[in-house]
Amino acid sequence: MNILTNLLPKQAEPRVKRQRRGVELKSPSEIETMRQASKIVATVLKEISGLVAPGMTTADLDAYAEKRIREMGATPSFKGYHGFPASICASINNEVVHGIPNPKKTIRQGDVLKVDTGAYFEGFHGDSCITIAVGQVSPAAAKLIRVAQETLYKGIEQVKAGNFLLDIAGAVQDHAEANGFKIVEEFTGHGVGRNLHEEPSVFNFRTHELPNVKLKAGMTLAIEPILNAGSKHTRTLSDRWTVVTVDRSLSAQFEHTVLVTETGYEILTDRSQL
Repeated sequence: MNILTNLLPKQAEPRVKRQRRGVELKSPSEIETMRQASKIVATVLKEISGLVAPGMTTADLDAYAEKRIREMGATPSFKGYHGFPASICASINNEVVHGIPNPKKTIRQGDVLKVDTGAYFEGFHGDSCITIAVGQVSPAAAKLIRVAQETLYKGIEQVKAGNFLLDIAGAVQDHAEANGFKIVEEFTGHGVGRNLHEEPSVFNFRTHELPNVKLKAGMTLAIEPILNAGSKHTRTLSDRWTVVTVDRSLSAQFEHTVLVTETGYEILTDRSQL
């Protein structure tokens, strides 16, 4: 789940003291718990990707996600977070992030559907997002979805102890721009663990706005680039949650919770092994 960068310090759960000294490194037992939280998220998203069909509503998907998260012994991370009313964000076509599930919002053939969800399990969160092509989409939409997913993995490939956050950001930005797409700059990835949003902010473009944090083994990061087909600029609708592109162009997003290791990374929300 992306949150505006000026909201990142406002945690839904209290910070533990050691977080105030910087980015928290997870212990082996904490990492194992995060694997379980993240596996729940990955399972739900994989099931939803096979479930989506024209005629369903985004509220149908939300009800399914909440049911499955709770069946697996977790609670939905998003529900109630800063007042968000649902267990998933469901954003369609020009909706960028934070779409509120609605029984009146029907999913249609050709839609570009973003589904973002999180699970809180035994004190830790997992967080991930996928973009789903609903049926046959246009060639332009298919390219956007493909490149958005590629861009996430270009960023993840830069994850290892000793590298820096801007190594991730540069790889993301370069691949998106090389393919003619714009990175949404108003939203960032983030640390994830005891809280849904923790330090550090994980930018998707080169910036000197915050310190260029060196990655250390034990960090857990939610990396989540968002690509727009047109303008990079967005606006928030009157519901105070749903963010859309200013020019109504399509938007796509992928996100994984990733563990930094000494030699590379582990994708905790990996769906391919399920």
